[in-house]
Amino acid sequence: MHWPMTIDTPEWTIAPGLTPYPEALAAMEARVAGIAEDEAREWIWLVEHPPLYTAGTSANEAELLAPRRFPVFPAGRGGRYTYHGPGQRVGYVMLDLARRGRDVRRFVHALEGWVIAALAELGVLARRASGRIGIWVDTAAGEAKIGAIGVRVRRWVTFHGFAVNIDPDLAHFDGIVPCGLPDFPVTSLAALGIEAGMADFDAALRRNERSFFTEIGTPE
Repeated sequence: MHWPMTIDTPEWTIAPGLTPYPEALAAMEARVAGIAEDEAREWIWLVEHPPLYTAGTSANEAELLAPRRFPVFPAGRGGRYTYHGPGQRVGYVMLDLARRGRDVRRFVHALEGWVIAALAELGVLARRASGRIGIWVDTAAGEAKIGAIGVRVRRWVTFHGFAVNIDPDLAHFDGIVPCGLPDFPVTSLAALGIEAGMADFDAALRRNERSFFTEIGTPE
């Protein structure tokens, strides 16, 4: 599915089915190179992946608890190990920060805020947590992580992005120490009792895009 574009917003795509991770990396690499050369449009790409683990640039092999359970891919993004799989919305965000203020910290803050605002529309009170990257919620058992953030910037073009648990198999996270935080569980919309699906979350993202783009800056 493609959403309409305007001059100041990027291309939006929702990929059907499950996108193999190597294909996603190759597509991102190609688009980032094109954006950097001013030959391609900025791109927000929403996907689901088959079950897999990814290793960020700070990954510690001791935190890969089940290395043969699913394929493991080096991701090139910041962070440690994370899981991707069906029922999880992965958002790859490729924007030209050279035209939007060259502020990586502001971009990450805006990305977190965008996901938090979308979740709020679905009845989830999500938040940031001091000293811990990602998107967090309070449950009866304590704090839990519902979304991960992992980005990379090359030539001032962003890629990778966020992963939000809609209704994945949470047992699949047991094969890693998610994001290197052993004391905090992961959760999902379904585990929280929220009856909202992938399309509901995607639509909430779209409705909240204006505040996200306002925070990171309009292209010059």
